[in-house]
Amino acid sequence: MIEDLWYKNAVIYSLDLETFMDGNNDGTGDFEGLCRRLDYLHALGLDTIWLAPFQPTPNRDNGYDISDFYGVDPRHGSSGDFVEFIHKARKLGIKVIIDLVVNHTSDQHRWFQEARSSKDNPKRHWYIWSDKRPKDWNKGMVFPGVQKATWTMEKKTKSYYFHRFYEFQPDLNTDNPEVREEIARIMGYWLELGIAGFRVDAVPFILESPAPGVEKPPMHFEYLKDMRKFLQWRRGDAVLLGEANVLPEESKEYFGKEGDGIHLMFNFFVNQYIFYALATNDTRPLIKALEQTKDIPKNSQWAHFLRNHDELDLGRLTEEEREKVFERFGPEEDMQLYHRGIRRRLSPMLGNRLQTELAYSLMFSLPGTPVIRYGDEIGMGEDLTLPEREAVRTPMQWTGDENGGFSKSKEIINPVISEGYYAYEHTNVENQRRDPGSLLNWMTTLIRLRKECPEIGYGEWEIMDTGFTEILGMKYTWRNKILLIWHNFKETSLELVVPEKQAGAARLIDLNNNIESKLDERGRHTITLEAYGYRWFKGYTE
Repeated sequence: MIEDLWYKNAVIYSLDLETFMDGNNDGTGDFEGLCRRLDYLHALGLDTIWLAPFQPTPNRDNGYDISDFYGVDPRHGSSGDFVEFIHKARKLGIKVIIDLVVNHTSDQHRWFQEARSSKDNPKRHWYIWSDKRPKDWNKGMVFPGVQKATWTMEKKTKSYYFHRFYEFQPDLNTDNPEVREEIARIMGYWLELGIAGFRVDAVPFILESPAPGVEKPPMHFEYLKDMRKFLQWRRGDAVLLGEANVLPEESKEYFGKEGDGIHLMFNFFVNQYIFYALATNDTRPLIKALEQTKDIPKNSQWAHFLRNHDELDLGRLTEEEREKVFERFGPEEDMQLYHRGIRRRLSPMLGNRLQTELAYSLMFSLPGTPVIRYGDEIGMGEDLTLPEREAVRTPMQWTGDENGGFSKSKEIINPVISEGYYAYEHTNVENQRRDPGSLLNWMTTLIRLRKECPEIGYGEWEIMDTGFTEILGMKYTWRNKILLIWHNFKETSLELVVPEKQAGAARLIDLNNNIESKLDERGRHTITLEAYGYRWFKGYTE
């Protein structure tokens, strides 16, 4: 009997409430607005929504500085609005995953307010402290060049607290059993309200035991197993989707050797080599990255993505590789961030529709679960006048009306893009819905195609030798079915000769075009790939 691993064939849509749709016209997106757009997401073919943090927050870090894990920030509505949203999503067959941000809290959280009040306070050991300034007080920053330290003095008790991220985000002490119990309570609360799982923020930092002067803190992977056990006792089909930008050999610890760790992990390693291949037309490093991340448990899954709410992190590339990607996609200094990444949206970064289609077709065809960032389905742009990662967090562009149809308020959370090719008057959902050749309608077709190819999520895969460094060929087999997919990264067309032994099929049916390929007299298929072209085929032995 095969397990019902729904996440193997899911398509996830990532959105931030505050920039998606404003229902009450106060300038900030909310659950009322999101509920209005659920039919749009359903029509796209999406079956899973990943929500960025929406809990009460001072909002100094896009909501990732949470001050109450058990509520809804008043800007977004109420807990009742959240439950109404879950109800409507369930009616449409859409699952909801929310962020679990438990590496740290806001410094305004009452736990930290109690912890900083006195060294004797019961909440003191919920955080990580040092009486003296550690020698590594300015090492290990997540946001180099912007973040100044990882240990900051608390003036009242004249001691230092640890924070992997900004100083207003003190780290929780997850070695403390009381903290772990509270995290389980947080998970249980939201599971009872109907969510399908959590995107776990900053997984490696949750598992580490930082201490003053310790360069490599010990990691507690058994905690991931405990989290999974609790999750599945409460809801058997719920999942953990982990954010862990780690090397391939380290990822096995996160999945668990028996597949009893995290269910899904974002494949940051492959993501970076996707962009290297797009920048250079050379697929060999990408193939190597795919092979390096192949060996994972059967019930585990990679989540593949192109862009997200942060910068495009290129930290795993060599310096030479990174410079080639910078040169092609982020040549100007204000396009780069933290000395390692690019703060741009996908479509303007790639610069043309052909490469945008190639990139998304590739991402959807990789072994794993595809994740789309809101707005990428219409090719939204970025606003480089906004600071740091805010450049890619502009409001969703629904119509050509004021504020792109996001809100009728005169003041909104972030300015909508209003100049150039990517301005809301030109790039919006309403325009593209009515244009058969639009990126939006193309993306809807791609999502349907991916849903029709469960071989990608459930099957075995191999890289096919194409004879071209510019072409990536992948073959999937599952339940005696064959799926063959080729992508051409070159700006000119190429002709591919595929022997029957390699294809494993005498007939190939093109899934995007009304085309069928049969073996020629020499027992070969000839496949033409246009410039930046892609072809998906189902294979049949007769």
